[in-house]
Amino acid sequence: MKTFKIGDEVSVLDDAIDGVVVGVKNNEVIIETSDKFLMTYFVNELIKVNNSNELNSFNKSEALAKIKNDETPTRKQVELQKKLEKVERGVPEFDLHIEKLVKNRNALSNFDILTIQLETAKRHIDFSIKNRIPKIVFIHGVGEGVLKSELDFMLKRYEQISFQDANYQKYGLGATEVFFKQNVR
Repeated sequence: MKTFKIGDEVSVLDDAIDGVVVGVKNNEVIIETSDKFLMTYFVNELIKVNNSNELNSFNKSEALAKIKNDETPTRKQVELQKKLEKVERGVPEFDLHIEKLVKNRNALSNFDILTIQLETAKRHIDFSIKNRIPKIVFIHGVGEGVLKSELDFMLKRYEQISFQDANYQKYGLGATEVFFKQNVR
């Protein structure tokens, strides 16, 4: 159980109130706030504010050494981080939102928009196959799902391609990850 004595500097846990203890009675503490108001709180509602005198006995170099030792990653963590960086480095992302593909979409019908998006995706797929790029990501958004379903239909026609929803944490539900199988003839 916390103990407070007269003169302790305290803060109220759930309020932005600081003060000095002026009285203690059972598990209730009376404090004088910085605005000179007297307020009563239960012991579990207060926390002592560190006094600089208490900090003088604190050995900074030992504490810093301990923190540095605790934060040093293990060899396994370092290897895993390098592997993740290698996998994620340079994965081309192509945003198929129409605003990213044309300057003015006002004169375009929905059919025209979808055609432009699918032709753009096909160009990127053909380029990736030709240049042996192992993986790309198409960002298509969620919307009504028309672009995603048409993209899926198009991708299924390629033998050397497998695909799946892209990383949810990074893209949400609005992206497809495309993998190119090498040496398939």
